[in-house]
Amino acid sequence: MAMNRVLKYLYYNFYVKIFPNYQIELEKATGHCSSLLDVGCGSSSPIRRFSKRIYCVGVDAFGPSIEKSKRQKIHDEYYKLDVLEIGKKFGENSFDCVLASDLIEHFTKKEGVELLEAMEKIANKKVIVFTPNGFLPQEEYDNNPWQVHKSGWTVKEMKKRGYEVIGVNGWKPLRGECASIKFRPKTFWKVISDITELIVRNNPEKAFQILCIKSKRHSQK
Repeated sequence: MAMNRVLKYLYYNFYVKIFPNYQIELEKATGHCSSLLDVGCGSSSPIRRFSKRIYCVGVDAFGPSIEKSKRQKIHDEYYKLDVLEIGKKFGENSFDCVLASDLIEHFTKKEGVELLEAMEKIANKKVIVFTPNGFLPQEEYDNNPWQVHKSGWTVKEMKKRGYEVIGVNGWKPLRGECASIKFRPKTFWKVISDITELIVRNNPEKAFQILCIKSKRHSQK
């Protein structure tokens, strides 16, 4: 137990500072936002690391995921809702930040564009999108039909929409479905993946996943 505490201390106080993981990058990206709409929040949202410092609302179409998230007390409020309907539920500029983490790839391209447009209206300061770099095949799991991937999003098209793009989860060839490490021993290759984060962060075209951040212009005046 004592050794586990030491390893945990070293990991969070040294390792992730050298090789920031997605949760660290996401927390930085939220900046000074005081409210966040977590679209497609799922059962264990990555905002759980910092959700207690801001007002968070979770939206998901899959009831079991919402119930599991509620038990962990990740968000302040929840809505069971088709995420493509968020524009009807929430007003313009009603949240400082609107996040879609591992979500947009579950929709067709047309639906994904509609979702982005709705998020960009609801956000007052920032829109954050986390998605695989290009199309990544994925089938249904956990009895959740929403888990199937239907589209892929590239660095080029997200930049064209006005997003800053950061490479996440290391060099693309090292990971596969559900971001799992492809090679064995997995612990070794996970470290290699983390090391490559230093390269792909600013070269997102080579990354497995991309973190896309759009700042609303009027919030910077």
